[in-house]
Amino acid sequence: MKYIDIDNLDQLPGKRLAAGDKFSFHCHPQIACFNLCCRNLNLFLYPYDVVRLKNQLNLTSDQFLDKYVAIVLRDSNFFPEVLLAMSENKERTCPFLSDSGCKVYPDRPDTCRTFPVEQGALYDAGSDTTRLVHFFRPPDFCEGQHENKLWTTASWSRDQEAVVYNEMTLRWSELKHLFQKSPWGREGPEGPKAKMAFMAIYNIDRFRDFLLNSTFLKRYKVKSAILKKIRSDDVELMKFGFQWVKFYVWGIKTKYFRLR
Repeated sequence: MKYIDIDNLDQLPGKRLAAGDKFSFHCHPQIACFNLCCRNLNLFLYPYDVVRLKNQLNLTSDQFLDKYVAIVLRDSNFFPEVLLAMSENKERTCPFLSDSGCKVYPDRPDTCRTFPVEQGALYDAGSDTTRLVHFFRPPDFCEGQHENKLWTTASWSRDQEAVVYNEMTLRWSELKHLFQKSPWGREGPEGPKAKMAFMAIYNIDRFRDFLLNSTFLKRYKVKSAILKKIRSDDVELMKFGFQWVKFYVWGIKTKYFRLR
């Protein structure tokens, strides 16, 4: 997910797709480039991606992060990027790629669903809102772009069952935008506060244990309906984690909970 300055919107690579604009694309096993796009990737994983993948693989958040993720903290960022770690083979293939295709296809990440369209998050300071913008940007080797099936970004999203993914990615981008400036003070982006924020966003099994088995519920009043959901529903827990980070890091009030 790229964060886009509105002044540079038309200078970005690829064809910008407005609502209703059409593009040609069809990927299938009969084209020569099938699965070539699943190699040597810098594939960013968003929080909802991790929830879906770790549950599909029947892993805890800890196990999934340890086995499949590279965590990168760049100098210009104040929150870590989470990337899918490629296999340690010559072609650096996606770890979920098999001879017959994607092994986790029903739960593949948002970026995979959206391909060959790339998404960016456009922040409007005037309205304090974030929206997704789209660019048609297949790699040169992609033969699917020469097929005769036509799509809009909306019809492609529905076809790829990406609507919920796109919604969750937008939620994350609205929170991630707050990290454009460092909120960590002297302890820095690797201090205790930052580790708590990362846990709440990406390691939700450990975050659930923190909520239910620490003194959290003695210090904060959580609405009973929300508490019931987050005990067993990972997506609701992820949404709760977003609200917790906003409150914990910036003091932004939320309807999800309050101090007792």
